[in-house]
Amino acid sequence: MKATAKAYSNIAFIKYWGKTDEYLRLPANSSVSMNLDSLYTTTTVEFSRNLKSDEITLDGTKLDNGPGRISTHLDRVRALAGIDTRARVSTQNNFPASTGLASSASGFAALTLAAAKAAELNLSEKELSILARLGSGSACRSIPAGFVEWSKGGSSESSHAVSLFGPDHWNIADAVAVVSRGAKTTGSTAGQKLAASSPFFRARLESVGKKIDNIKKYLAEKDFTAFGELLESEALELHAIALTSTPALIYWQPETLALIKLVQQWRNRGLECYFTIDAGPNVHIFTEGKNRDALVAKLKEIDGVENVIANRPGKGAESIDTHLF
Repeated sequence: MKATAKAYSNIAFIKYWGKTDEYLRLPANSSVSMNLDSLYTTTTVEFSRNLKSDEITLDGTKLDNGPGRISTHLDRVRALAGIDTRARVSTQNNFPASTGLASSASGFAALTLAAAKAAELNLSEKELSILARLGSGSACRSIPAGFVEWSKGGSSESSHAVSLFGPDHWNIADAVAVVSRGAKTTGSTAGQKLAASSPFFRARLESVGKKIDNIKKYLAEKDFTAFGELLESEALELHAIALTSTPALIYWQPETLALIKLVQQWRNRGLECYFTIDAGPNVHIFTEGKNRDALVAKLKEIDGVENVIANRPGKGAESIDTHLF
């Protein structure tokens, strides 16, 4: 009744923003993403008859503020397994949480797999993706490997993620420029509830299907220029929705905008790279694998960039033998 899992964060090329069902976390639109091999969460879960309540430790700190989302998610696993045993959970991120780097994606994907294994459930990848989605929407994308599509579906059963291509399909790199380690003032869950208040939200939903088709085509053909241009357009559209919500959501810091300008300058000078930004201030910059080291070196010279995390396409969630306790 003890298991450990490792799951990777992901960055969305075509973003998920807004829900049609808050309880089931059904998205307003489908999305496409890539798992990141250098950003991950490791989680150990043990069910024990000796526990009277769930005991949860996050990055070395024991959580002591009621059941919360983790216990609620464990309840879903317990219901599937037909058990009522409490659990001891230890989870560790190797990157700062709540900063727009999708820690909830890797976190709930790792929790889902570890808890399912500890409860002796034999779930398929589809079932794990559906279950992870109930904990955190984007977590469903961290279950499959590599380049992933999350279909919005029309029900809980049909809304899950699948791998489009494995991690070795395309040698591209993502350099994350960390400009802030502080937690966001408005988290993604709260921010998404405001999406429909933007006057541009309905127009986005009408056009996003074509974007999904195009990004899948560019991934299949490994067309880096077309991929990068759509990547940037989509990121700016997402933040236009956030900026025009009521109240407005401003996730960027001054350093965020400075990096956007620099990416454009570098591209004009011969280093082909493109940015994308999730709901936070930190900037993901994509380039072809051959240019990864040059891009990372440039980013490390920039004032205001606290850290640079270089990623390649990552694996899916996996069970490991090294437990945290």
